[in-house]
Amino acid sequence: MEHAQRFGHVVMLGPTNAGKSTLLNHLIGQKVSIVSPKPQTTRNSVSGILTEGDVQAVFLDTPGLHRQKRGIAPLLLRSAYSALAQADVVLVLLDAAQFARRPEGLTPELRPIAKAVGAGAVPVVVALNKCDLIKEKARLLPVLAAVGEALPGAELFPVSALTGQGLPEMLAALFSRLPEGPHQYDPDEVSTAPVRFLAGEIVREKLFLALGEELPYATAVTVEHWDEKSKPGLTKIQATILVARESHKPMVIGKGGARIKDIGQKARLEIEEMLGSQVFLELWVKVRPGWADDPALLRELGLGE
Repeated sequence: MEHAQRFGHVVMLGPTNAGKSTLLNHLIGQKVSIVSPKPQTTRNSVSGILTEGDVQAVFLDTPGLHRQKRGIAPLLLRSAYSALAQADVVLVLLDAAQFARRPEGLTPELRPIAKAVGAGAVPVVVALNKCDLIKEKARLLPVLAAVGEALPGAELFPVSALTGQGLPEMLAALFSRLPEGPHQYDPDEVSTAPVRFLAGEIVREKLFLALGEELPYATAVTVEHWDEKSKPGLTKIQATILVARESHKPMVIGKGGARIKDIGQKARLEIEEMLGSQVFLELWVKVRPGWADDPALLRELGLGE
């Protein structure tokens, strides 16, 4: 007997650095979202598509929720909350290893999440990530109790986005809560984001990894030019790295251009893998003070209202 098809949106919520991007990339099987040791690297609600048999789930990876009140943070928060309007299921991801060490930090982190998911109109599944790092499992008990109190009715799953531990059980719970309906995407599709956007995200990830703690978050990447027609088998891409201050420019370029060359090389290899063709990638650095306050640019970056 054939099962009815299921289709729906899973919105991923959680504090910064809970591992949402790592989880999304693990589930989809290839990189669709930025992974960086720096918190707060996901700016847009990036979508990954997972098709397994009769079920198709679109995962929305939202910016990490945090309580910062200035800069780009309020905009990121709006982006996370607006994604909830599309949710059929909410997947809350928490860094269980962090909170097992200091359970008192969990309640303030859960407050905005509990507020966002409201009075239980949408089913909630909680993934307690990084459980592979907790040797004494009893240290999970206060974490489970705090989550149960803040999000009554939510199903809890200890998981590891890195090793895959607990993910099949968590997926089964998510899938069972999706509404019946026809699939909206080809089974081979892995992301709703256009490749041009994903290429810009890859450059941005390499930028974050290369700069470590040196550069503030006032950076953005725009893809200015994309040409795959003039030479078959070669995609020519021009991208601009926007920085907020003149003093940031040499940080990105590096001594004798070494840093930007390294960023470009690493990004090019990953974009080639994604596109399955050769890539010529040209990177420029432009100073644009207050770019985070420019509504037209924010719309272009997928951050506008």
